[in-house]
Amino acid sequence: MLKDFKEFALKGNVMDLAVAVVIGAAFGKIVSSLVDNIIMPLVGILLGGIDFTGLKITVMKAEITYGVFIQNIVDFTIIAFAIFIALRLLMKLKPKEKPVEEVEAPPEVDPKEELLKEIRDLLKNEQTK
Repeated sequence: MLKDFKEFALKGNVMDLAVAVVIGAAFGKIVSSLVDNIIMPLVGILLGGIDFTGLKITVMKAEITYGVFIQNIVDFTIIAFAIFIALRLLMKLKPKEKPVEEVEAPPEVDPKEELLKEIRDLLKNEQTK
């Protein structure tokens, strides 16, 4: 069982996934900081200093903080857009691969030519005997 786990854990796909999760978490922190510290204060200024996180409704003793929900939706939208732009830039920087049709295939050999080559090889073998 330990051998199977070791084999599974060291496969390329699992290692690639682990690296992607770590890099994604780090990138998420950068984008969250961008949203929290730069973009949202500017949005607040443009909207007249509104801070969504303070919006709430009190029903009896329960507080419904719908402003935090709105803030999270805005954060998600900005983060998703930032990731979209980053991936788009990375795809442009990635070297282009040839489409499958453009990959050079070996030239087709005429069947008659192939038969002639076989006859030639057989004749050579008989002469060397």
